[in-house]
Amino acid sequence: MAYLEHLLVLASIYIILSASLNIIIGFTGMLNLGHAAFFGIGAYISALLAKVIGLSWIASVIFGIIGAALAGVLIGIPCLRLRGDYLAIATLGFGEIIRAVMKNWTSVTRGPLGIPGIPKPELLGYRFASVNEFLLLSVVIMIISVWLIHRIIHSPFGRVLRSIREDEIASLSLGKDIIKYKLLALAIGAGFAGLAGSLYAHYITFIDPTTFTFTETVLMVSMVVLGGMGSLTGSIIGAIILTLLPEPIRFVQLPTNVVAASRQIIYSVALILLMLFRPTGILGENPNRKNKILYFFKHLAWKIGLRTNKPEQLI
Repeated sequence: MAYLEHLLVLASIYIILSASLNIIIGFTGMLNLGHAAFFGIGAYISALLAKVIGLSWIASVIFGIIGAALAGVLIGIPCLRLRGDYLAIATLGFGEIIRAVMKNWTSVTRGPLGIPGIPKPELLGYRFASVNEFLLLSVVIMIISVWLIHRIIHSPFGRVLRSIREDEIASLSLGKDIIKYKLLALAIGAGFAGLAGSLYAHYITFIDPTTFTFTETVLMVSMVVLGGMGSLTGSIIGAIILTLLPEPIRFVQLPTNVVAASRQIIYSVALILLMLFRPTGILGENPNRKNKILYFFKHLAWKIGLRTNKPEQLI
């Protein structure tokens, strides 16, 4: 039971990460391959402030969110004039720079040794020490985060983000400041990733640079793609599936290195099957859905003799 609760805590954290990345990739159309960096910045800032300086948990989390959001702004200012593959490469480089800083700034981050003994969260005198207590905290924070993201993407601001994703030139012609909106989207997504990083650090109580590699970003992107880009519910489903999917392997008697490799194989196979049978993701936007439904009823009417001409097959 405790292990299931542990998985649910991780799923809650990954839901926040997946939903925050969907703001950037799915709703704004920016391919961000450095999201693990924002995750790590939030984790390190929160851990250092809580352990070294002795700030309260809530203050450490707030600073972790602010630090990650500011990092999003700083990377966005020089990079957001880039598009497509160039933006992806720039954010990938940013992620590797942040990981290198975590690994080599040993006087602050302790480098490869990591930061142990991060205090558990404490709120209003209550300490969330056990797994089931932390599960309650993480689920509440996840629900609030998803609700906030839902409000953002369904606000006028969110509609502008979707218009930028669909056609930047049209949005620009309507007087929208494209760079400003992209910058805000990146900052908001990075801030929520920082929140997830803070939760992760105070739950595991140990962090090191190996947690925030490019592989972690690939996992987050996979969650967004699996659930469906531009679908908040899809982000939740994708995060839950990819968090729980590899777990049955742990109960098979295999060497540790084989288990680790098998997880990556499972993720890869899941994405290949998705691209073959559901390219838009489980709950992704499908512009032809209404046309397909209409074709179905027209074809049915032709079959039973209510139509004289056979409808044209959809491509």
